[in-house]
Amino acid sequence: MNDEISREIFDHLVELAALELDPDETEYLREQLNNQLKAIHELEAIPLDAETPIASHGVPYSLEISAAVRPDEWEAYPNPEKIISQAPETSDGYVVVPEIPHTDLE
Repeated sequence: MNDEISREIFDHLVELAALELDPDETEYLREQLNNQLKAIHELEAIPLDAETPIASHGVPYSLEISAAVRPDEWEAYPNPEKIISQAPETSDGYVVVPEIPHTDLE
């Protein structure tokens, strides 16, 4: 495995995600992500026959054994006011969310 998440790349990702991590958290998370990459590379190294069917959780996935796709039908919630009343701030039946500061990417 020669593709590892370097400290510089990890610091850049942390900055993009707007996370605040102390040095111990930073090193722990970077190490864990690199362990995940290592596990992925180990799985990729397992030789498989090209005829091996795709499976999910050890069960072959095919149209014959898959559940039918349910129709996408809208159903009105009987009491939306009950949900809206749980929000800390509302306006005219909508939930008000705080402004999220952002910077433009170059």
